[in-house]
Amino acid sequence: MPTIEVSIRDIEALLQKTPNDETLDQERLETLLEKVKGEVKDFFPETDSVKIELNDTNRPDLWSPEGIARQILPASSSWSTRYPFFAPSTPATQKIVVSKEVASLRPYVAACISRGLHVTEAILDQLIQSQEKLADSFGRRRQTVSIGLYRLQKIQFPVSYDLVDPEACFFVPLGFDEEMSLKQIITEHPKGIEYAATLAGAKRFPILRDAAGEVLSFPPIINSRALGEVAVGDSELFVEVTGTDLRMVTLAINIFAANLSDRGATIEPVKLEYPEETAFGSNFQTPYDLSQAVVLKLSELNRVLGETVQLEEAVSVFESYGLSVDASGEEMKITSAPYRDDLMHSIDLVEDFAISRGYDSFSPTIPSTYTVGSLSRIEEFSDAMRVAMVGFGFEEVVSNILGSAEDFTQKMGLASDPTARPETDIVEIENPMTERFSLLRSWLLPALLRVEGNSSKAFYPHRLFEVGEVARMAPNTAAQTETLIHLGALIAHPGANFSELHAVLEALFHRLSLPVRLEPASHPSFIEGRSGAILINTLKVGQIGEIVPGVLEAWQIGMPTVAFELDLERIYSV
Repeated sequence: MPTIEVSIRDIEALLQKTPNDETLDQERLETLLEKVKGEVKDFFPETDSVKIELNDTNRPDLWSPEGIARQILPASSSWSTRYPFFAPSTPATQKIVVSKEVASLRPYVAACISRGLHVTEAILDQLIQSQEKLADSFGRRRQTVSIGLYRLQKIQFPVSYDLVDPEACFFVPLGFDEEMSLKQIITEHPKGIEYAATLAGAKRFPILRDAAGEVLSFPPIINSRALGEVAVGDSELFVEVTGTDLRMVTLAINIFAANLSDRGATIEPVKLEYPEETAFGSNFQTPYDLSQAVVLKLSELNRVLGETVQLEEAVSVFESYGLSVDASGEEMKITSAPYRDDLMHSIDLVEDFAISRGYDSFSPTIPSTYTVGSLSRIEEFSDAMRVAMVGFGFEEVVSNILGSAEDFTQKMGLASDPTARPETDIVEIENPMTERFSLLRSWLLPALLRVEGNSSKAFYPHRLFEVGEVARMAPNTAAQTETLIHLGALIAHPGANFSELHAVLEALFHRLSLPVRLEPASHPSFIEGRSGAILINTLKVGQIGEIVPGVLEAWQIGMPTVAFELDLERIYSV
C-alpha cells in the first residue's frame, strides 16, 4: 500500500488549522485518517514528520497531503467552483503539438500551467514525492504514467512531443554537468539505467522540446537540467504527464492540478493537438473533466447498509464527501470530482457514504443464525490435486487472475488463430484502471510461462504447477460468465519432452482411478505433432504438449518446455 511522509505542520495548514488551534496529535490524526482509509505508521512530532499508509489503491488522488486534506475537510463548495480550470471560460493560450510517430511507443501527453505558488523547500519536497508516487505506484514504475515539472519562464511555446534518433539528440540531464545522448542516458545515467525497460525494443525515443528547440525532457526517463530543474523560489511551473493510457495520463494531471490549486496556485489549461482522434478528440485541453455520473437508488443504499436513511441525509453526507448529487424522487445521480476515477458501480457510492458518515455511526447487529463453514467438494478435490502435484516433485505458484490480452492471447500465439477456442473466450473488465489488468484469465498456462520466464537464473529442472480459478464467457447462463477451477503444470530444462510430462499425467489419473487417453490435437501454443487433447472416455478435460519456440521466445524462456492444463470441474464430475 502507498506510504507517504509529510510534515505535521504542513498537513495542519492544509486542514486550515489556525496557529491558535491545538497541535495535531497522533490520536486525532488517526481519527481523521479514517476518512481516507489511512493510518499512521510513524509519528515524530520532534522532527515534524509523520508517515501515513493509504489503504486504497483505487484513489491515487489521496496519495499526497493535499489529497488527504481535501477529502477530510467537509466540502464547502462544489468542485466546479473550487476548481474552475476543469471547465474554463476561455481557451488555453499555450499548446503541445503531438507527433504521429509517438503513437507507436508512448502516445499520450497532458499538461497544465501553475502560477502564483511560491515554491518553498517543504512544498518542493512534497511536489517531488507526489510526482514519484503517481509515476511509480499508479504509473507502474513510469510504464503507463510519468510526470515532469519545469520552470515555466524559460519555455517558449508551442512545445512539441516527438520521437528522435537516440544517438543524434543531446542535452544535459538533471544531476549531470555535461551533454549526453539519449542512448548514453539509458546506459550511464542512474535514472536511465533504472527505467530503461520502459523503452525496451524502441529504435527511436520520445522527446519534449520547446519552440526554440530546447529539450524539456526525455520521458519517461529524465528532465533536462536547463528547463526541468525546479528550484526554491520559483512561482511559475509547467507540468506535463506522458504515458500509454490516455485516461490514466489525464487523471494524473487532474490530480496534480488540484494539489497545486489547494496550495494557492492559479491553474491554466494547456491545449493538446493530436494528429488523429483520441477518446477525447484530436484537439482538447487539460486538465480535463473525467467525471461520470453513477445512479444510486435510496432503497439500494438502505438495503446494503441495513439502515433507514432519509434522502436529505443521504444528499448531505455525499456532498460533504466532495460528491455532486442530483436527487429526483428516490433516485440520486451522483458525480465525483475530476481528480477521482474510481466510481464504477453503485456499491462504490454506498462505501463512500459509510466512510463519510463514519463507520462508528452504524449500530452493530449480532447475527441471529449461526452456520459452520467448510470447504466445498471441488475445493477439497483441488487440495487433493495440490498434494499430488507436490508429491510428484512440482512447486506451486499462485498468480493474479487479472491480466492483459497480450499475455493471454498474443504471447500464446492465439491472436491470429481463426479457430474458436475456449482460451480466447475471455471475460473483459468494462472499466479497467490499466490495460495490464483488463481481462480475467481464461487459462493458467500464461501465468506459468510468466513465472518460468522470470526464473532463468534458478537451477534446472523447473517443475511448476498452479491450481486456480479461470473465467470464461457463458452466454447461456444468467451471469453470462462462468468460473472454473483448473490445474496447470509445466516442466522446463534442456531435455524436457512430451513423454516426461505424460508420465506425470498418467500417474495423476492413476491416483484418481480414472481412465485417461490422449488424442492428437492441434493448438497454436504447442508444437504440431507433439500435442494432444486429454480425454476421459469421450470427455475432453485438458490439453498437453511441448510449447512452440515462438511462444517461448515471447516469454523470454530459453529452455524446452512442456505443459498441460486440466479442467478439474469436468474431471470431478466424472
